[in-house]
Amino acid sequence: MEITCSRCHQPVPLESCYCPSCGLPQLVFAAEPGTIPSSFEGWPEAVRDASSIDWKPAMRGAIALAVPAGLLSSGISPVSPLGILWMGAAAAWAVALYIRKQHRDWITIGAGARLGLITGLIAGWVAFGFSGAGLLVTRVALHQGNQIDSSWIEVVNKIYQQTQQLEAQMSAPANAAQADAQRRWMLSPEGHAGFQTLGLAWYCFLLVLFAVAGGAFGARMMRKRRPAI
Repeated sequence: MEITCSRCHQPVPLESCYCPSCGLPQLVFAAEPGTIPSSFEGWPEAVRDASSIDWKPAMRGAIALAVPAGLLSSGISPVSPLGILWMGAAAAWAVALYIRKQHRDWITIGAGARLGLITGLIAGWVAFGFSGAGLLVTRVALHQGNQIDSSWIEVVNKIYQQTQQLEAQMSAPANAAQADAQRRWMLSPEGHAGFQTLGLAWYCFLLVLFAVAGGAFGARMMRKRRPAI
């Protein structure tokens, strides 16, 4: 096999460490077919295994952690303001549990994010359902509907006043009829229910996002045991 210098492109003897023409040090690696270490040959297969998920055991662990995380994040829980933390921790824990139960060394960050997504979707539905059920029980069974409506009226009136003040400061032409119609719709039962549903949906969407991040973070932390290349 002939070797040429990378600078002057002149032939270099195999036994020489320097180019005889320009003196450039030569660093050459030559490998005959079949001499590549087996660990390198098996690496693509290891990557494929690490990016795949056996969903049957993964779902069991995800459900076991998503249900309590969803309950802690729902409106009936006194610690619901920390819902995004519960969700991220549950997803990371689901990844770690899956790796240990399956006796894997590691999984890719993408696989961890997918497992976190499933955990977040399950927990999000649990949080959405129990939050809605809690509002229904509070309004109907506990007869606290007047308090809920009074709080909502205060919020709507505050938003209406702030909007009027902002329009006055910006010297924008005010459409009193349109603003009053919007205020009446927000105070209607349909408007109140719509805003509450939209708020719950947005909250659950944030929970899912943090679950995906938690799953990716869990996979990243577990990669400390990744096989060396």
